[in-house]
Amino acid sequence: MIDSAVHVFARSGLSGTTVADVADHAGISPAYVFKLFSGKTPLFVAALEHCYARILDVLEAAASRSPDATPADVLDRLGAAYADLIADRDVLMLQVHAQAAVDDPAIAETVRAGIARITDLAAARSRAGDTEVQRFMAYGQLCHLLTAVDAFTIDEPWATTLTAAIRHTEPTPPHPH
Repeated sequence: MIDSAVHVFARSGLSGTTVADVADHAGISPAYVFKLFSGKTPLFVAALEHCYARILDVLEAAASRSPDATPADVLDRLGAAYADLIADRDVLMLQVHAQAAVDDPAIAETVRAGIARITDLAAARSRAGDTEVQRFMAYGQLCHLLTAVDAFTIDEPWATTLTAAIRHTEPTPPHPH
């Protein structure tokens, strides 16, 4: 059900998705979803927490492949792993929709907690200084934006400038409904 929630919310966002949409995708009844979640927002939060857990697992695995590397090398490995991960449009777009829904306190707290955990992991595993970690996070947000707007396929000066030297992974085909 949570995988279905990630997929459906990634496609339609919080306001464009109903609990029935998620239940239908998961092949279960809306009543069963409401047994587990008191409403759409708690279901969205669970999907977002699942997304952040997946990101952290991928980043931890990438960091583990470089136990004695320099801070820059570890951060590069984390960035490459994240670039591969956000080729999955569900992971990418769920985060975009979450950022658009931070007016909801529960969603804002979940986004803040997710970003905090990613920042903490990057700092601890890379042993980089605050400025390097900040640059890593800022660069990651740029990659996130460029992937979301598909800037890698646009032949215009602004896109060429912003995508130069940025690692990009081709998006995976959408999951079937």
